[in-house]
Amino acid sequence: MTTNSGFQHFAWAVTAVVRRRLAFLKKAGSFAAIGVVNNTVDFGVFLVAYRLLAFSLVPANLLSWMVSVSGSYVLNSLITFAAETGSRLTLRAYGTFVASGIFGLVGNTTTLWVASYFAPVLVAKVLAIGMSFLVNFSLSHFVVFGDGNQMSGNRKGMPDA
Repeated sequence: MTTNSGFQHFAWAVTAVVRRRLAFLKKAGSFAAIGVVNNTVDFGVFLVAYRLLAFSLVPANLLSWMVSVSGSYVLNSLITFAAETGSRLTLRAYGTFVASGIFGLVGNTTTLWVASYFAPVLVAKVLAIGMSFLVNFSLSHFVVFGDGNQMSGNRKGMPDA
């Protein structure tokens, strides 16, 4: 009987880990899909500001970021992190999201600026978007929406041994 309960505990633990990993991957996929929409907006606003309105590189990037980060907050609050937010939009959460997004903006702008010396500006912008995805998802998942314990090995909900 001890072996059976030990096996059941092990099976339950493995199942819990797999479910957490799948939930994480689903969340990352949702964040990425929303990111495609937001990055299309980012790229479009950047293109209009840079090419049509003749903004210089950094101001065009800042404008496109301000527009896209707002859309990103709304969509991720209502879809990707709906369980954490209760699908509610708040000024405080928006401020936290924007503040964390500044790290993504710094990574994005730095990548854009450096890459523009080695590649065409629009290629550099695509590379910059990839950098900001890595930074923004990490901060959103682990800091902004407070879901970091899914990957931390937290044994919350595990049966007692």
